[in-house]
Amino acid sequence: MLTIDLDGQRLGLTLGSVVSLSLEPPLVGVSIAREAAMHELLREAGEFALSLLAGDQEAVAQHFARGVPPFAHWQGIGLREVDGPPQIDGALGWVRCRTSAEHAAGDHTLFVGEVTQAEVGRGGPALVHVGQGYVSL
Repeated sequence: MLTIDLDGQRLGLTLGSVVSLSLEPPLVGVSIAREAAMHELLREAGEFALSLLAGDQEAVAQHFARGVPPFAHWQGIGLREVDGPPQIDGALGWVRCRTSAEHAAGDHTLFVGEVTQAEVGRGGPALVHVGQGYVSL
């Protein structure tokens, strides 16, 4: 789950995958479709947070995968009290990144995030999207 905060405008997007790119420095990669609302906002924000969802948080993943209207975007979603991009409460962990590079990749852009903060959340199985649905591993 990727989130941003751009001058008070908060947006979240369920990701298909997050890629570890480097350990030194710690870098991750996320691919965002160019036509997605998140694309230009992420570019402008310059930073993002990743909430690593737990196996019982499928409803959260589906909520942000659907593209709900702005007035309902955060309705019913528990958030941690943190500065910067919002972080989903109850996740397995959180990663905060500064966008350090962008690379065109077909109809997507691969955003490279330099990890500036990582925190472990609760224990338990992770939520994973496989095929056409979610499973808990």
